[in-house]
Amino acid sequence: RERVFARYTDHERWGEWTGLGRVRLVKDGAPERDGIGAVRAFAAAGPLREEVTGYEAPSRMTYRIAAGGFPITDHHGEVVFEETGAGTRVTWRVRFRSRLPGTGWLIERGLRRLFTTLLGRLARDLARPG
Repeated sequence: RERVFARYTDHERWGEWTGLGRVRLVKDGAPERDGIGAVRAFAAAGPLREEVTGYEAPSRMTYRIAAGGFPITDHHGEVVFEETGAGTRVTWRVRFRSRLPGTGWLIERGLRRLFTTLLGRLARDLARPG
């Protein structure tokens, strides 16, 4: 669980395993660099910025979209890391509103697909030797 949490919360190295392109840490968190207050920026997503709002190593991280993300607004995410007999279960939950009425279901479908893909890539990355 510690290893999975550490890899997931290493914001500047997200580009190594997510397939989302370069990710920069534009503001350090405190007291951990990737912890509360850290802001990550996604080069491929224009003005998208996510801010870490909770950091409980190695079990939980919460965040919010601080900038960008249209048409999503009030996006808050929680990623929970639980030990299982076989390894680590990662649960990624979000709540949000859409600025475009009637499109929430479509955004939810897209986010579900994105998160499933990213968690699969994280698992493959962690399974590689070295």
